[in-house]
Amino acid sequence: MREAYVIGVGMTPFGKFPDKSILALGRESCWEAIKDANIPPTAIEAAYCGHARTGRLLGRECGVGQSILWELGISGIPISSVGNFCASGSTAFRDAWLAVASGLYDLVLAIGVEQLTARATKGKPLTSDGVELLTAMGFSPPTFFAQMAMRHMYDFGTTREQLAMVAVKNRKNACYNPRAQYRKEVTIEEVLHAPVIVEPLTLLSCCPTGDGGAAAILASKKIAKKYSSKPITVAASVLRSGEYKQGREITSLGATVKGAQEAYERAGIGPQDIDVAEVHDCFTPAEIVHYEDLGFCVKGEGGRFIAEGHSQIGGKVAVNTSGGLLSKGHPLGATGIAQIAEIVWQLRQQAGERQVAGARIGLTHCAGGFQESLELAEVSSVTINILKI
Repeated sequence: MREAYVIGVGMTPFGKFPDKSILALGRESCWEAIKDANIPPTAIEAAYCGHARTGRLLGRECGVGQSILWELGISGIPISSVGNFCASGSTAFRDAWLAVASGLYDLVLAIGVEQLTARATKGKPLTSDGVELLTAMGFSPPTFFAQMAMRHMYDFGTTREQLAMVAVKNRKNACYNPRAQYRKEVTIEEVLHAPVIVEPLTLLSCCPTGDGGAAAILASKKIAKKYSSKPITVAASVLRSGEYKQGREITSLGATVKGAQEAYERAGIGPQDIDVAEVHDCFTPAEIVHYEDLGFCVKGEGGRFIAEGHSQIGGKVAVNTSGGLLSKGHPLGATGIAQIAEIVWQLRQQAGERQVAGARIGLTHCAGGFQESLELAEVSSVTINILKI
């Protein structure tokens, strides 16, 4: 495998834009990435478009990428749709990386896009394919992560206040991100006393739905040198699926643990080398568990890790400087590539007031989906990317 580089990124603001089409969101983010990379659009050789709910919500299972790029004057190249739950965008990024790293293409576009607020089923749970029966019986993502939180609290003494600190930290970071959906600070008390969704999760413990698009352009070394003065190396790009073992530990995601181990090995680094990370904080206990699964702290100490400030900007590893899913927003298919964009801006020292001083290595982590069994509940897909300068 040869080296591949990110030479351009783009992202729309995340929020509720029911009057914008999904094509407009994708077009805006792609055009920004193209301008950022300083390339002619017709130089793009292939494209992968990640989206998770366009079929069910918008009646478009396929062709989203083709329509977005046609509006930008790009056609006749290989373009494919990538659906992989919340990791759809980051899986599209991995496919683009594979296309460049394998030598098949020299310049590839990855797109992630989603529009959730225009859905006719607004107010009903956004569940994963394959768990419709469990959803009808009351199982949904908030239920799963509430169970994770309760078990983590029971086993390790994690407190509600420590869970709330995740929301407080990420909302504070989002105040400095002009593209974030929510940009007003909250307190621990406000998180704890917000309306209860599933005990112990309150409204402010949960990520919002929304709309948005993000894009990244990957290139070979030769092309990267031609167009970019600050290319970002993709040191590792890993995709894992759940193993669905009976009696597994609910306070850990095996796909994240093994995916992280593979990513660190491929990149030739360890978790202690990560300066900044964007992780899948769909609910507050998820971020605490990800600290542990990604190796930022030992098992059971995620609550202490945030309480002692280690995941803040200026801490051991700055986590979710963008505001994360909790505050930046979570338009499913766009999330994974938006994480890539944040890490690229951090490594370029372009993150403004949320900048991590001297950041040289960044990690993204995105997870999504469940299988149809409460006893085997594990995410269906996990992507981990390591970027460096």
